[in-house]
Amino acid sequence: MELPTLQNTYIGKKKVLVRTGFDVPLDDKGNVLDDSRIRASVPTIRYILEHGAEQVIIMTHIGRPKNKERQLMTCKVAAKLSEILGESVMKVDDFGENGIPDPKIDRVVMLENLRFHPGEKDKDPAKRDGFGKMLASIAEVYVNDAFSNCHRDHASMTSVPKFIPGCVGLSVEQEVRTISKALENPERPFVSIIGGVKADKLNAVANLIDRVDRILIAGALAFTLLKKFGKEVGKTKTDTEGLGAFDALVSKIKDNPKVVLPVDVVLADRFDADADSKVTSVDNIDPGWMALDIGPETVRCFREVIAGAKTIIWNGPIGVFEFDRFAGGTKEIANALAESGAITIVGGGDSGAAVEKLGLKDRLTLVSSGGGASLELFEGKELVALKALVKA
Repeated sequence: MELPTLQNTYIGKKKVLVRTGFDVPLDDKGNVLDDSRIRASVPTIRYILEHGAEQVIIMTHIGRPKNKERQLMTCKVAAKLSEILGESVMKVDDFGENGIPDPKIDRVVMLENLRFHPGEKDKDPAKRDGFGKMLASIAEVYVNDAFSNCHRDHASMTSVPKFIPGCVGLSVEQEVRTISKALENPERPFVSIIGGVKADKLNAVANLIDRVDRILIAGALAFTLLKKFGKEVGKTKTDTEGLGAFDALVSKIKDNPKVVLPVDVVLADRFDADADSKVTSVDNIDPGWMALDIGPETVRCFREVIAGAKTIIWNGPIGVFEFDRFAGGTKEIANALAESGAITIVGGGDSGAAVEKLGLKDRLTLVSSGGGASLELFEGKELVALKALVKA
């Protein structure tokens, strides 16, 4: 899709409504624990201010509120943005009733958590459009800078562009272009790494298998396939029920020279950080044990493939990296990407969290802010929020 960009949108002397992805982790008092998603949109906000906008009105959702929980209000997020931006950010509690502050006094304002309003996620398109129209009424231009939510058909993402001109922000533009270029015109060899639990991750494998030179499959997904191929996987978590829709693809994967599956594993006697563990071949998994990580021979094999790559995309955890004893595979693969010199794209979610935890983000080309959104691009799908902008 040819996206409308911020650079090609006139914003001078206008009120600009910016949808951000400030769904940041908070403590029980609403304090921001990780401000990386806020920092990601600061260049967009600064650009708008520097190009003469009358006012920037920021909107976001936080968490999954059930009853307008106080700790999910945007007060502390607005304060954190103000600190990073170096400019006052006025929090607006109820813009529908009280209106928006005078732009001559407050150039930057932030609305309350969008998900406090039922219209944001309502299943009825007419109700979503009603809320979207209300949001659009307080501004003249819409900017989508929330890549992490671009796969969601929510009012602030898909309805607002129906009522005022819209474009993508700088961070969304960068993420979409970086991922799209890797998928459509990669430097080769092109390697993908797919992990995770659910069999529906095979949608990504289906889209990638004819595009890539090698595809490394890990996590519970690998053991779902190994079980399908007749291997004993013990008590390892699998999703064989979800494989039903992928029979043709599973046949294509089996014995495919492009596909690399684990050859050894780290087993645990139970799902616990302090579980007893041992390394074994995938041909000798004990029925009473479960695989929680890839083994050293698989790490060596994966590292060899990664070292020869020019473009690498990774989505989904390698093992149970939350437990230190079973985080070895994830650490090794993350470090291999950082050392590779290749174009490296990590698709957010758990794999993105692992890279962040290991302090490797700055050594990679892109760590996406959206696990679900990036996965849909890996699957070859169009993102509904971007489609709405183009259509409008």
